[in-house]
Amino acid sequence: MSTSGILIEQTISIFIILVLGVICYKTKLIDDTTNSKLSNILLTLVQPTLIFTSFQREFNIDLVEGLIISLVLALITHIVAISISYIFIRRKKKKIIVVDGVRTVTYVENKDVDVERLTSGYANMGFIGIPLAYGLYGSEGVFYVTASVMTFNILMWTHGVIMISGTKELKFKDILMRLKSPAIIAIFLGLIVFIFQIRLPNVLNQSLNYIGSINTPFGMLIAGATIAKTDIVKMFIGNLRKYYMVFLKLLFIPFVLMLIYVRLPIDDTLKMIAIIMAATPTTTIGTILTIRYKKNSVLAAEIFAMTTLLCVFTIPFIIKVAELLM
Repeated sequence: MSTSGILIEQTISIFIILVLGVICYKTKLIDDTTNSKLSNILLTLVQPTLIFTSFQREFNIDLVEGLIISLVLALITHIVAISISYIFIRRKKKKIIVVDGVRTVTYVENKDVDVERLTSGYANMGFIGIPLAYGLYGSEGVFYVTASVMTFNILMWTHGVIMISGTKELKFKDILMRLKSPAIIAIFLGLIVFIFQIRLPNVLNQSLNYIGSINTPFGMLIAGATIAKTDIVKMFIGNLRKYYMVFLKLLFIPFVLMLIYVRLPIDDTLKMIAIIMAATPTTTIGTILTIRYKKNSVLAAEIFAMTTLLCVFTIPFIIKVAELLM
């Protein structure tokens, strides 16, 4: 089966679990407190465990080269995505006023420009990207995705915070504290055991693999419960500008990056993983930051929900086009 065919199966499976998350929240099986605790377990235990165990493999120079290439691609992905968000989302937005049947085009201040740029420029590489990479390429896929996770965290807690907070006086100490996330720690510990070939006892490694294997169902249940908080019908028929953000995040940005990547003389697996990471929906951290800095968190949550639901269709489409062009 082709990569796009496997990916369609993976995204449908993920979507089904996501819907179950919505049902669990609506039926009170999961409430806000439970969802918060599940998120903490995922981010502090499950996901770091999956990342760490992906480094439990024989040292191979090809793997090292692949990881370095993945890091370069991750940097390109973020730079291109952020640049496009700045180019196509302006501080002045068009507004059409109709008076006595006469249409007048004017430009008004876009108060949500930073929220729109954040949700368009930063992808959900952890919750969505890791499960897809794991489903397609196993632990080797997660191994390469760690480059994207590390790049995302560094840029989100520097550029992302500066942009959404409106302050440029971000202390180095604060940045360093944010980068001490379990995922980043797991990456560095994983690199150490990989380079020095420190192998865990089989029984311990198997136990950690069991924990890491629940990453996908955990993540999708949490995403579904988060989406359930929004009015889904109102979300899709409300402010049409949200569809512009969805278009940028799910189609335009990944399509531009796909055109860059498909012709590169590198391994197809690395290219596909980079394209999948670019095509993932908007990050959940964006919503958290908008709440913290008193920006339009409702808009951020709705864009997260819309992109998460619609990526079931857009990611396989992007990958199918990439396969045709390779």
